[in-house]
Amino acid sequence: MATYAIGDLQGCYTAFRRLLDIIQFNPTSDKLWLVGDIVNRGPDSLSLLRYIKQVGSSVVMVLGNHDLHLLAVAAGITKSRYSDTLQPILNAPDRSELLDWLRHQKLFYAEDEYAMVHAGLLPSWPVAQAQQLAYEVENALRDDNAAEFLTHMYGNEPDYWQAAWTGYARLRVIINAMTRMRVCTLDGRMNFEFKADLQSIPSGFLPWFKHPQRASKTHTVIFGHWSALGLHLNGNLIALDTGCVWGRQLTAIRLEDRKVFQFACAK
Repeated sequence: MATYAIGDLQGCYTAFRRLLDIIQFNPTSDKLWLVGDIVNRGPDSLSLLRYIKQVGSSVVMVLGNHDLHLLAVAAGITKSRYSDTLQPILNAPDRSELLDWLRHQKLFYAEDEYAMVHAGLLPSWPVAQAQQLAYEVENALRDDNAAEFLTHMYGNEPDYWQAAWTGYARLRVIINAMTRMRVCTLDGRMNFEFKADLQSIPSGFLPWFKHPQRASKTHTVIFGHWSALGLHLNGNLIALDTGCVWGRQLTAIRLEDRKVFQFACAK
């Protein structure tokens, strides 16, 4: 039995299946941990959703910003963007079943010494707190009135955490940290515009994972979202977005021995 964590798929179904062949994935004994952004921009998000749903309990996934965007588009909250490739899902005969399954997935996951999130964790959040905060968003997504929540999901404010936040502002901060953040200030203010590499970080900001008082250092945090960062393995940190959708690689890491497997993606 082995556990493989895999970076952002973004609709790259063929690359994903090839990577599963490379690692010789056995759904009856192995586990897949997927860091989110399952859908969008790549060519076959529909096949990916169907496959991951069908594999069932062998997969643990967390939601990324593109996955949440799909739910919002499907609910009529926002329109598709020029670069979106979501229409086959929206037109699928099993659309309702797939979307209902997607909105029941996790925003954050922790097991033993590992924690998994799509983008990052604010420095003040220990893993136990992050798990509780993620539950709040997950419950809102699973509620019968989820469309109302999705209406208030978008926005860059507030861009910092206060325990006193309530309602949609509170949920928005949690979502933005866990699905959009790459860098923050020492006092925990997030920057959502920055997408470049470590050498280009604007003055006053640092990668969320390099904050000197980061409370989640108790666990090895697995994440994606930051394709310009690429594969980044550093003690208690595993970054896995290696830009498959941009023609680079799709990456898996076997958690038991930290062995890395990659498939070269077609652009």
